[in-house]
Amino acid sequence: MRERRAEAELRWRGLVSEQVESGKSVSAFCRERGLRASQLFSWKKRFREAGAGRFVEVAVNRALETTAAEPTRGSAIEVRLHSGGRSLFVEPGFNPNHLRALLAVLESEA
Repeated sequence: MRERRAEAELRWRGLVSEQVESGKSVSAFCRERGLRASQLFSWKKRFREAGAGRFVEVAVNRALETTAAEPTRGSAIEVRLHSGGRSLFVEPGFNPNHLRALLAVLESEA
């Protein structure tokens, strides 16, 4: 029984990641794959709740990297939130407590 549950969780984690990375709406993504949007929303919620307070995956988008000749935003870090398509730019010397508070507010509004 645990194997089935683990397999289902692994499958849905993959689907949730694919949907997020695709940039498509949940409805469009599910329609293309013959899935019910309500199931994907349910799994996304389950993963979000299980991951509350844990580390999150970080992906480097090589297409956005700049060369030395290109202008840059300084050495800021962009934090993109999957919920709501919001992002934050964090400059060097930021206050970590302030960032935590901002993230908590943004995530609670999602």
